[in-house]
Amino acid sequence: MKPAALGLALLALAGVLASPALAERHRRPGPGTANPSALVATEIAFNRLAREKGQWTAFRKTSDESAIMFVPQPVLARSWLGGRSDPAQPLQWEPYEVWMSCDGSLGVTRGAYQAPGGAAGYFTTIWRQDKKGEYRWVLDQGAPLAKPLDKPLMLSASVADCPSRGEWPGAYRGKAEDERRDREPIKVAGMDGSGTSDDGTLTWAYHVEPDFARTLTVSLRKDGEMKPVLSLKVSAEDAR
Repeated sequence: MKPAALGLALLALAGVLASPALAERHRRPGPGTANPSALVATEIAFNRLAREKGQWTAFRKTSDESAIMFVPQPVLARSWLGGRSDPAQPLQWEPYEVWMSCDGSLGVTRGAYQAPGGAAGYFTTIWRQDKKGEYRWVLDQGAPLAKPLDKPLMLSASVADCPSRGEWPGAYRGKAEDERRDREPIKVAGMDGSGTSDDGTLTWAYHVEPDFARTLTVSLRKDGEMKPVLSLKVSAEDAR
């Protein structure tokens, strides 16, 4: 990707990629450690891997064990991707918006993609930080558009307000949060799914209808309450 028009956002990203601040990606999640630039760097690296190694190879290598994708029914990504051949040419994509929990344990990217034949669409990817501090995607979805998304002059990033000590059970990590990170991954991808950051400041949920139309909502903690920041609807026709 070469999103040169993203201005100041990419200046911040360049600093992340070229300086010791890259270590932020590997910091233990905790209050106030959100780093949207690291998530943008992860998304860019994801697309670069797709160009260099193949689209489905990149999806496999960057997925969480419990990652879900829609084909159009929700499926466990690694099962669906296992042994699948890469297309001759991958999609090209770039992020336009980022939302992140206060503790940096969960983030969402949204942006535009272009198919090899020229068709345009949008994507949404939900990323979870693992114990090593690396981001792996837990949900990926997209849909075609009649016309490409307008490219913003500046990438938009929003971080959840941090909870006060004791206000949220996961606000300050401890044994309980570590145990939760060790929980068994999702075994079956159902028609409904949801997730939350370790500190509870970012949540997501999807619902799929019998005809495979689906919705995806993301909420972020702002001004003392959870507020929807993303609400997407994909029709049955566009889902197929």
